[in-house]
Amino acid sequence: MLKVKDIRSGYGEVTILQGLDFEVKHEIYAILGANGAGKSTLMKTIAKVLRLKTGEIYFKDENISNLTPFQVSAKGLAFVPQEGHIFSQLTVKENLSIGGLLGKRPLKDRMDEVFDVFPDIYQRLNQKAGSLSGGEAQMVAVGRALMQDPELILLDEPTSGLSPKYVDSFFKKVKEIHEKKNVAVILSEQNASKALEIADKIMVLTLGKIFLIDDCKNVNIDMIKEGYRI
Repeated sequence: MLKVKDIRSGYGEVTILQGLDFEVKHEIYAILGANGAGKSTLMKTIAKVLRLKTGEIYFKDENISNLTPFQVSAKGLAFVPQEGHIFSQLTVKENLSIGGLLGKRPLKDRMDEVFDVFPDIYQRLNQKAGSLSGGEAQMVAVGRALMQDPELILLDEPTSGLSPKYVDSFFKKVKEIHEKKNVAVILSEQNASKALEIADKIMVLTLGKIFLIDDCKNVNIDMIKEGYRI
């Protein structure tokens, strides 16, 4: 689904990612690490929000290294950033409709499928997105991404700032999206224990480098914590 070869990326003259190599199959792939490890930088780089300094990114065997964020989205890769992920002055329906600008199936069919995954936001359809709770806003953000009919969705720290009530529910929804919508997921998270419950494979980043990559069945929390301590 995704192949990353020796990528370096960052902000201005500062290089954060230090030559990463990895592959993502049709799975839930969790990217873990402490604050400042480079998780969000990696997600933005894959989504082409940040430009590569060196290296290549392949999506479904196509080199997307030089494409724009819109071009990448049109090919089936959706990105939900950690911040600024909804249009607060627009209604829930308008937010979802914007996601529906990409994709070919009827808008109503896709919107109904979003409500199947997130029934809570159906009751907020004509409400301004800025008036929603953090958990509801995150549902709208992910729903808008699903409106694109993606094959791969990137979720950048989606449970950051959410109440415990929504955290457990959201992880269950991620699993449901993967299994029922047939969508591969890359999930950056600080909540390692929750990520281990749903992910197939994990990567632990430390200071912009890969500390560990393995199938979740081979990994425990103590192994992950070692990457947080460096």
